[in-house]
Amino acid sequence: MDDANHLPLNPLLQRLQPYPFERLRALLAGVVPEPQWRPINLGIGEPRHPTPAVLKDALHAAIERTDAGLAVYPATAGTTALRQACARWVQRRYGVTLDPDTQVLPTLGSREALFALAQVVIDPRAFATGEEPVVVCPNPFYQIYEGAALLAGAQPWYAPCDPARNFAVDWDRVPASVWARTRLLYACSPGNPTGAVMPLAEWERLFALSDRYGFVIASDECYSEIYFRDEPPLGALQAAQLLGRSGFERLIVLTSLSKRSNAPGLRSGFVAGDAKLIRAFTLYRTYHGSAMSVAVQQASAAAWDDEAHVQANRAQYREKFERVTPLLAQVLDVRLPDAGFYLWAGVPGGDDLAFARALHAHYNVTVLPGRFLARDVDGRNPGAGRVRLALVAELDECLEAAERIVRFVRTASASSPAS
Repeated sequence: MDDANHLPLNPLLQRLQPYPFERLRALLAGVVPEPQWRPINLGIGEPRHPTPAVLKDALHAAIERTDAGLAVYPATAGTTALRQACARWVQRRYGVTLDPDTQVLPTLGSREALFALAQVVIDPRAFATGEEPVVVCPNPFYQIYEGAALLAGAQPWYAPCDPARNFAVDWDRVPASVWARTRLLYACSPGNPTGAVMPLAEWERLFALSDRYGFVIASDECYSEIYFRDEPPLGALQAAQLLGRSGFERLIVLTSLSKRSNAPGLRSGFVAGDAKLIRAFTLYRTYHGSAMSVAVQQASAAAWDDEAHVQANRAQYREKFERVTPLLAQVLDVRLPDAGFYLWAGVPGGDDLAFARALHAHYNVTVLPGRFLARDVDGRNPGAGRVRLALVAELDECLEAAERIVRFVRTASASSPAS
């Protein structure tokens, strides 16, 4: 009999690794930064531009109305108005026509949907065969992919990124024996932390693998609206349509207003794609209890229908990256990413842990060590020697942080015994 003090918890919880920010706090514990520097945090990817008035005004108006829906349970499938607004945005952005009643489902942001999807896709009957199902994800990656796989009872498999291709994922490095056991693949384009965007040929390769082995592709596209070139990033639904896959078989795309509209606290996004997957996901979420407030839905519809604030937001990021990247390139191995709001920078000496700790101590700038965002494969961590810098603060603060980093690296280099 179990000890009275022993809780019968899900043993799969023991497979989870500490979240990157827990590891960062542990790394910096006991470090007292030089007091003359105000703190600047480039470690967390939390948008800090103002939430647009169009969204706030719509939310305020929805709450003020007597029919705001606060006295009723919201439907899991969301309102017709919100689904239609999401479908209109997909049409404008990608030229893809969706049925808002069968191919769109509102979610509470993309994070919880990314996690919950694995619970829907992983078939527990696979465990009876003795072959553990696999979830393939990039390496480095967003840790929700790993956690979702582990808590679904699956085995994550980490596909390496190729530095020679701006850290695009090298899917050809995944063996056929792994593809044969794969039930779900997480793609992230633009990528976190690398900013790499998948071209059409890469999508064609993944769709062919999905057809051959029968796995679901989950495309995380929450950074799609922050880009630095004239051509916006290709989306998975757009790629599928260009390749004649208008039914979006085994494909589901996830996005949100968090980065696009600077509204991470709203917890609003949607998934779209294969109608069969959407139907199954809706059933799961009916039991999961993750319906969105009607007031939030009304504000979300207003945000998806407005592009002016998105263009202004993108312009701010473009200016920051145009001015910050050349500064940091003087002392770090860094270049402009395809999209997203991160710089994925190599550090002198190759020790990302020591770099992050010393930078915090001497100049009160916080960055995230790259190895916290990746896993060791064959004795090598592809994030080691790099740091992720989130350029989410206002321009002046990002420039000040960059100038401190330049000063830090040059001072450290000048005082090195090898210099």
